[in-house]
Amino acid sequence: QVQLVESGGGLVQPGGSLRLSCAASGSIFSIYGMGWYRQAPGKQRELVAVIISGGSTNYADSVKGRFTISRDNAKNTVYLQMNSLKPEDTAVYYCNANVRTSTMTPTITSYWGQGTQVTVSS
Repeated sequence: QVQLVESGGGLVQPGGSLRLSCAASGSIFSIYGMGWYRQAPGKQRELVAVIISGGSTNYADSVKGRFTISRDNAKNTVYLQMNSLKPEDTAVYYCNANVRTSTMTPTITSYWGQGTQVTVSS
């Protein structure tokens, strides 16, 4: 099994910054894509940003230029630096990782963290 533990959420004023972290642990052979998703009340979960093992990234249009995703492969950790935060960024942010857990099979499984609340309000 694989566990994802997120941290770094909280309350911030508009224009402020937060940094989210997500550490993966457990039966990990290799991690492919890691990413952040968010879900606001009454809305569907949406992609915020993803980063693959080679370092390529992809962002939602709504966060381009404000958010930066990065990862530390040695620590199995992904980060999301969020700058110039807006009230519409308020949501529960979820970490996701696509993990190969076994050397005997190439199966990749998607895992989710428990979510961390980000609230942008004055």
